[in-house]
Amino acid sequence: MIKSRKISTTVIGVATIFLSAFALGGCGFKDKPVPPQQVLPRPVTDLRHQLSEKGVTLYWSYPVETVTGEDLDDISEFVMFRAVVPVDSYCETCPVPFGSPISLPGGALPDEGKKTASYQATLLRPGNLYFFKVRSKSGWWAESADSNTVRFLWNTPALAPEGLSVTAGDKSNALQWQPVKSHLDGTTLKEAVKYQVLRSLGGGPFQPVGDLLDGTEYVDTDVTNNRKYFYQVQTISIYPQGAVGGGVSNNVAATPLDKTPPAVPNDVRGIKTGAGLKIFWSPVEESDLKGYRVYRRLPGDDAPQLVGEVLLPYTMFIDREPPATAARIYYSVSSIDKRTPANESTSSPEVMIKN
Repeated sequence: MIKSRKISTTVIGVATIFLSAFALGGCGFKDKPVPPQQVLPRPVTDLRHQLSEKGVTLYWSYPVETVTGEDLDDISEFVMFRAVVPVDSYCETCPVPFGSPISLPGGALPDEGKKTASYQATLLRPGNLYFFKVRSKSGWWAESADSNTVRFLWNTPALAPEGLSVTAGDKSNALQWQPVKSHLDGTTLKEAVKYQVLRSLGGGPFQPVGDLLDGTEYVDTDVTNNRKYFYQVQTISIYPQGAVGGGVSNNVAATPLDKTPPAVPNDVRGIKTGAGLKIFWSPVEESDLKGYRVYRRLPGDDAPQLVGEVLLPYTMFIDREPPATAARIYYSVSSIDKRTPANESTSSPEVMIKN
């Protein structure tokens, strides 16, 4: 009886140890579980779109933090939601009927800076409103809240502008193009259209510049001389429910150049010295000034002749071999900048020196 009770106690003890081990280790965690909010990405807040005659391209930034402020290393995937609503049946106060989610690949985040994701949708149906939103996931069960919602109208796009030309100026580029009168399918425009100028610096991505235009001309003054700019123009159809992006023109390029001459030198004076006729003047204070040109005119001459060039920092010139036959000689001075060929100011008032 006693032996039998000992065996039972032993069996019960082993079973208790086994169950305790299963209860402690059977869940599969080697460390403490991570609270869900520590890996849940912040929602996307900058979902945006760009329409073209092909459809729509959506852009957004990868989240870089969890909702608790922890850094994220990567996004496992994005989930895109789309809704299509006919314009004539749209209800402003009704819930948006988003369809089944579309899975999009994520990726690792860079050590510094931002990373942008994109999604393109084509074969859009005219006469419909489109809605998009996106979520990000850092794991199969860690899905962010909804992003901001993008909404736009889609109709048959207008043709691209033709005849785009550009003329480079001084700190400006002037564009012109022909008005658009038809859709891509050849039908005549009934809606109003505007135009959006797109600009690229040095071959980078094209970005909108300026506001939508009613006319077919635009002067871009937000440019830097000696830098090359590329331009396109897109037609935008305007409807009560929104704008529809149309065709985009061919590229044109222009490099604005410095065409503004320096100021005219003043206080030009002259005296006769043993070394020759000496001309001097007050300096011109401009950052791109290269120097000065000195002109000489004899009595009876219709125009002065260039006799010398003076580079900075000097503001003096000696005419060492003036014509001996002239009793009086007239001198004037202009300023030049560093551009090649140089921009030259008009000449100063003449000063007369007795020879």
